[in-house]
Amino acid sequence: MKINLLLSFALLASSLFANDKVTVKSSLHSVTVYTQGAQLQHKANYTVKAGLSEVIVQGISPQISAGTIQVKATGAVVILDSKYEYYYPQPNMQVTATELPLKVRNAIKVLEDSIKLINFELRDINDEIEVLVAARKIIISNGAVKGQGKVNDSIQLLKSTVDYYTTKVSELNKKISGLDRQKVKKTDLISDLDTRLNDLRNYAEQNNPTPEIKGIPRIIITFMAKEAASGRIDLSYLASNAGWTPLYDIRSEAETGKISLTYKAQVRQQTGLDWDDVKLSISTNNPYANKTKPELSPWYIDYQEFRKQLNEKAKLRSDANLDDMPAVNSTAMNMGFMYSTSGATFEPVAQGAEAFTTIVQQLISAEVKIDLKYSIASDNQVRMVLVKQSELNTSFRYYAVPKLDPGVYLVAQMTKLDELQLVPAKANIFFDGTYIGETYLDPTTMDDTLNLSLGKDPNIVVKRTLLKNQSKERIIQDKKERSFAYNIEVRNLKSSEIELIIQDQIPLTTNPEITIEKSNLGKGTIDEKTGLIEWNLKLKAKDNQTFDYDFKVRHPKDKVVQI
Repeated sequence: MKINLLLSFALLASSLFANDKVTVKSSLHSVTVYTQGAQLQHKANYTVKAGLSEVIVQGISPQISAGTIQVKATGAVVILDSKYEYYYPQPNMQVTATELPLKVRNAIKVLEDSIKLINFELRDINDEIEVLVAARKIIISNGAVKGQGKVNDSIQLLKSTVDYYTTKVSELNKKISGLDRQKVKKTDLISDLDTRLNDLRNYAEQNNPTPEIKGIPRIIITFMAKEAASGRIDLSYLASNAGWTPLYDIRSEAETGKISLTYKAQVRQQTGLDWDDVKLSISTNNPYANKTKPELSPWYIDYQEFRKQLNEKAKLRSDANLDDMPAVNSTAMNMGFMYSTSGATFEPVAQGAEAFTTIVQQLISAEVKIDLKYSIASDNQVRMVLVKQSELNTSFRYYAVPKLDPGVYLVAQMTKLDELQLVPAKANIFFDGTYIGETYLDPTTMDDTLNLSLGKDPNIVVKRTLLKNQSKERIIQDKKERSFAYNIEVRNLKSSEIELIIQDQIPLTTNPEITIEKSNLGKGTIDEKTGLIEWNLKLKAKDNQTFDYDFKVRHPKDKVVQI
């Protein structure tokens, strides 16, 4: 009775803890692309029996980072464990109907055996040639042949030596030559057989390829259920071999005076899984970057002779601090800016993706959502994803630097760029639909205003002339004084009023023996730190303006100063 009771408990426990394995296919529904890597989010439906069950989720990326797996589920179950494995199914060893004909297989076997046999024959020929060459060398090196010893004292001995040398060496040379010819023939024959064998092997590979055993990436989730249950699995993980880089298009229209900025993401992925019709998010976060704040160690100084010892001590302290630091969590994510986008194929008259954009401001981040979907194949090719399009606050001004260039440039000044939360990237510039060049936008280094040069305007003419009658040199005691005077003339040939900023400069010095005096700058303003002078002019249509400016330089008369 006691034995039967124990046996019943054992059977109950084995049935309770026996794992029921269920395989399900997941569908990829959304992807967040980082500057390096991407987070993939899948959905799958499951049904399990009471007790322990393993749900095997397939249809995931093989480039997964196993430590980043996150699993959620609905239904009356408890998630006990989740793990990643790369499963190799048992290959099918059965002979298929596409097996090669016997004639082809026999031909390949015959060729392989023939090549092996001829290689043995070549080895014998090489060994024989080696013996004959050694014998010839012994004869040639013999002292009698070289005329050493008593051979020169006897005509009969000399004659017999010469006859033996001639006969024997000629015989050896003929044998070596014959073996060389056999060797060439055998080598050519092997080359022909190799060619035929390669042709047959290529035919065999094309008509009966060896089945490739591919691994199947999958995530195994262990559930505990008191009774049969079903529900939905939501899982996500970080995959490598994906990323994006920003790109901007700046477009201006002369007629409207407006400038627009198109923010695009160049997305590429080779995760081993095609992203078909998924919601796409673009994030500036890099999950592989270090998220741990650096710590300063004590900075010790001492006399120079102890520098080496101090460096060694500092290294030891640094290593000790690193050992005590907690490991960086590979799944940690910073609160960087995130732009969530989706897209689809556009019809010729359809609205742009920016019409579907919603900007969500968060505490220290921003997210741009586009209610469209994208499909991106796993081929590492760049796909362009439109993030958003903004019209910039822009004003136009003309600039001229006649000291360097007589041309007048139209410059667009764009403000409030910090509100767009851009990241550093290259920008293509288009003016009235024509590509005119590229620039680089770096919001981390520029101020609130971006100056964008749109090219020269031939209808505004600026001329800078040195006034020689006012530019003189004279000696005052131990000093030399040199005066420089310039005339600047501006002509507006346009049919409208313009605003023009002319830039010039006066020299600067850090030498106390050299003094610079600005005598007349007119209405110009000067930056004392840089020596830059700016004149702000307003010219009516067909109007002309002229003005002069000058400066003086004094230095010791026995010194030469290059100006």
